[in-house]
Amino acid sequence: MANSPHGGILKDLIARDAPRRDELAAEAEKLPAVVLNERQLCDLELIINGGFSPLEGFMNEKDYNGVCENNRLADGNLFSMPINLDLSEEEVKKTGIKAGARIVLRDSRDDRNIAILTVDDVYRPDKAKEGKLVFGGDAEHPAIKYLNNTAGDIYVGGKVEAIQRLMHYDYVGLRYTPAELRLHFEKLGWSKVVAFQTRNPMHRAHRELTVRAARQRQANVLIHPVVGLTKPGDIDHFTRVRVYQALMPRYPNGMAVLGLLPLAMRMGGPREAIWHAIIRKNHGATHFIVGRDHAGPGSNSKGQDFYGPYDAQDAVEKYRDELGIEVVPFQMMTYLPDNDEYKPVDEVPKDVRTLNISGTELRKRLRSGADIPEWFSYPEVVRVLRESHPPRNKQGFTIFLTGFTNSGKDAIARALNVTLNQQGGRSVSLLLGETVRSELSSELGFSREDREKNIHRIGFVASELTKSGAAVIAAPIAPFKSSRVAAREIVEKFGSFFLIHVATPLDVCEKTDKRGIYAAARKGDIKGFTGVDDPYEAPEGKEADLVVDLSKETVRTAVHQIVLLLESSGLLDQL
Repeated sequence: MANSPHGGILKDLIARDAPRRDELAAEAEKLPAVVLNERQLCDLELIINGGFSPLEGFMNEKDYNGVCENNRLADGNLFSMPINLDLSEEEVKKTGIKAGARIVLRDSRDDRNIAILTVDDVYRPDKAKEGKLVFGGDAEHPAIKYLNNTAGDIYVGGKVEAIQRLMHYDYVGLRYTPAELRLHFEKLGWSKVVAFQTRNPMHRAHRELTVRAARQRQANVLIHPVVGLTKPGDIDHFTRVRVYQALMPRYPNGMAVLGLLPLAMRMGGPREAIWHAIIRKNHGATHFIVGRDHAGPGSNSKGQDFYGPYDAQDAVEKYRDELGIEVVPFQMMTYLPDNDEYKPVDEVPKDVRTLNISGTELRKRLRSGADIPEWFSYPEVVRVLRESHPPRNKQGFTIFLTGFTNSGKDAIARALNVTLNQQGGRSVSLLLGETVRSELSSELGFSREDREKNIHRIGFVASELTKSGAAVIAAPIAPFKSSRVAAREIVEKFGSFFLIHVATPLDVCEKTDKRGIYAAARKGDIKGFTGVDDPYEAPEGKEADLVVDLSKETVRTAVHQIVLLLESSGLLDQL
């Protein structure tokens, strides 16, 4: 087996003598530091361990432009994805970053110094050009959204010198560097290796596909799932790795190895496929399975696919000789119940009965607890998925009530709390506005900034409780749409979120106020009071999942409507 990837030299930047690492560690303590986010850490790890070879650092402007424009580094080496250290202008000024400077790159998770970067240049990228050339230019593409909304406006290029590896605490025995994996293959006597890229759980069809690909090429299999950053909404890597581990004994003895790849995916379709091929070649693979719409983010809001179904395969095939890795087209496998076997779709005669379960159907069955047949997935795999994906009536959710003071939202929240506790089945947590103010946000005032901080804290607590399977009832005023949207986004990572607008009119809220709070606000004794001298942005359109008005209905009726909403979503057993 060749030891060098696509004509270059595999460079593990941590493979240096201990005294030199000690020198770098001592120097790092005196240098300005840049704390890396999760995506930058994923990139740095694969720069350091040789996964991104021939890269030896974050791209300078010449390399960046070459990659964007023609898939080439400045020295002519093939590389298809920009790998950038993006920073804000403020951070660049704060750390005094300029050409020739040395900065330490620090892990945000544990504050460890990982590497020293010697700055080649500091430049402002043309993000519109990058988005168009690399990802196709559609503003809805997740990578372009990241570029425009999250990535820093300044790129810093330069080579890195590794001080130490990033520290991982999960699945340590499965985290091979490229050099370690190549050595492992050598020990096993493997000369041909088919790499399989995945960011989803694997089922019986995937096992059949990879076994078939290996046997046709007299090769072995590397199951090489991404455990860095994948597509938003994907199943977490802890669950996926447990699935892969459960599946491995189903391979013929000695055929397959499982290794984890700490990659931050960009969902870049053709460009990403070339990038993935380079990475797998660096890890010792000789063949690479490229799927239909490989690493594509799906379709935009108009239903238009970002990439063609075979664009990725064509892109890798174009550079096949230079990559030094053979493309294995992904074959769609289907189940033949009469023969109890899987075959590629294009090899099945028209009159032969077939069965299949789509990803949507699988998720539906997991949510409902319905049967998942053994012909589709192995029992041990289904068991892992059911542990991480309980049926809807066991999942957590958040009911978020918003409205004026004295609108009745607190009364609805208390009554709903009693109703859900009476039913049982899950814990119920009540987060009333005044309680949160006294217990979590006592130092905050009522400026817009402080109000949004308060709602952010409520959203965070609700998301953690939702993740644990609880029912959460929150009832802040939440006068601003932006903070309500943010709360929904953080909770929906872990469960369902329902916004209930308690639309009792302001004049009714004021007339029925027995505590005299509105009167005090009208006199000026209370400043920044929502509805009096502070605005309330009422939910419009589809923002609210339910609208109730206690000037027209009772608390009991409002609670019943919320219960019906939960039941219709499958979140409650029938009362």
